[in-house]
Amino acid sequence: MKTLEWNKICCPVDFSEPARTGLRVAVDLCRRLGSELVLLHSTGVSKIAQELPPAPDEAPLAALEEEARRLGAPRVTVAEVAGLPEVAIIDYAGANGIDLIVMGTHGRVDREQMLTGSVSAGVVRSAACPVLIVHPGWRE
Repeated sequence: MKTLEWNKICCPVDFSEPARTGLRVAVDLCRRLGSELVLLHSTGVSKIAQELPPAPDEAPLAALEEEARRLGAPRVTVAEVAGLPEVAIIDYAGANGIDLIVMGTHGRVDREQMLTGSVSAGVVRSAACPVLIVHPGWRE
């Protein structure tokens, strides 16, 4: 069996607590595998993003980059893309040689999500690479 080489791990972030949980798992994998971590933020607005409090004035993506380095990620890249999060994540991963996507999920199931699906569910359904979803109830 061919050995999987996960050299580039993407962690989509929306500055929520579930995204931070996904970040911790992604950093751990990068540290263990010597992989590059790509922190990806979509500037498009999802339903969840509309419910989040406004980001602080300090550069929140830079703060997450610093946190990833502090937690032990050997190489960290930051990227921002425009568009709806689900599509932007999938497109970015395909165009940039991402080997694995690690993302937190809000774990919400409401009537609208039953009809339209969540961002994480859409990424799982459509991404060409493996996707690891970190449930919000998971504790290290």
